[in-house]
Amino acid sequence: MSTRRLGIIMHGVTGRMGMNQHLIRSIVAIRNQGGVLLANGDRVMPDPILIGRNLEKITALAREHDISRYGDNVEAALANPEDTVFFDAGTTQMRPDLLAQAIRAGKHVYCEKPIATNLNQALEVCRQANAAGIKHGVVQDKLFLPGLRKLDMLRRSGFFGRMLSVRIEFGYWVFEGDLQPIQRPSWNYRSEDGGGMILDMVCHWRYVLDNLFGEVQSVSCLGATHIPKRWDEAGEPYTATADDAAYATFELKGHNGEPVVAQVNSSWTTRVRRDDLVTFHVDGTHGSAVAGLTECVSQPRVATPRPIWNPDEKQKMPFFDQWQQVPDSELYDNGFKIQWEHFIRYVADDQPFGWTLEEGAKGVQLVEAALESSSRRRWIDVPALPL
Repeated sequence: MSTRRLGIIMHGVTGRMGMNQHLIRSIVAIRNQGGVLLANGDRVMPDPILIGRNLEKITALAREHDISRYGDNVEAALANPEDTVFFDAGTTQMRPDLLAQAIRAGKHVYCEKPIATNLNQALEVCRQANAAGIKHGVVQDKLFLPGLRKLDMLRRSGFFGRMLSVRIEFGYWVFEGDLQPIQRPSWNYRSEDGGGMILDMVCHWRYVLDNLFGEVQSVSCLGATHIPKRWDEAGEPYTATADDAAYATFELKGHNGEPVVAQVNSSWTTRVRRDDLVTFHVDGTHGSAVAGLTECVSQPRVATPRPIWNPDEKQKMPFFDQWQQVPDSELYDNGFKIQWEHFIRYVADDQPFGWTLEEGAKGVQLVEAALESSSRRRWIDVPALPL
């Protein structure tokens, strides 16, 4: 059996997500394990070249992880025919142009989301990729979380019966920067720089809802800028122009054709008192379940307790103790790494890959619908993608 090289141009990997999840925990980890195993026993070894605007950072990062190729010239990297994949984890505003350059250069493309800041740009990138005949994909990492994989196993087993509703609670407190240091980039809170909770998270909720609970039909959303003044990386105050919280309700067409209601709260201005930084609570006629990033608990119909409402006494029922842990039935690898392995097999071995640029465009479509809903204070229907 042989080992094939796959040259990958990696752009935007000095940022937190690109560096930790895509470079270190995905590509470096895949290289350390001996590459990606194909169906015929061959292996594919990623050979990355790191590209970024800050050559000093790129050089240090490459040397730290024993990567021999790096630079600050995107055009030169795209001109190398030996590198056939372009990956982008840079800023959303730059992404459509970078993807278009890569597509024109004949590269397969894989990128973070959102794939654009508006639907027209997203659709144009999809059309360019399809016309060029290249392979393409978008990161949809939450589908590969252990907690959601357990939740999906319950769904596929028929555990829920008829699914009724989904409640997603996401977020934590992001420090303003005056009293304690910020833990997210300041551009996240400036709409002119591509920031905002709706743009950042609704594209995630699109693929989670569509794949696990039902296709999104309509949305009612309210965005809010709860903290109007923040402090940047240099300690300088600035006006927050982007929404830092979003409160949304989605109508879904469930997998059995029945309607499902999803309520999703996303906030960088909330203090956590739940099982995890994000929780997915699903109720069905035959059972309920709650998943976090890694764990999932369930409560079947036959084991559902009968709580008693009595406001004159302290609650004695231990609600958290009444749920059964869904066991770890397999080893769960890093979700970003799993999808990278799928994409590499898609490129190198033509294996199925469903998380394409069109799926990324659906996320941008729902972002626009949510923003319109928030602006107009009304429900907005979500039609089929106009490709």
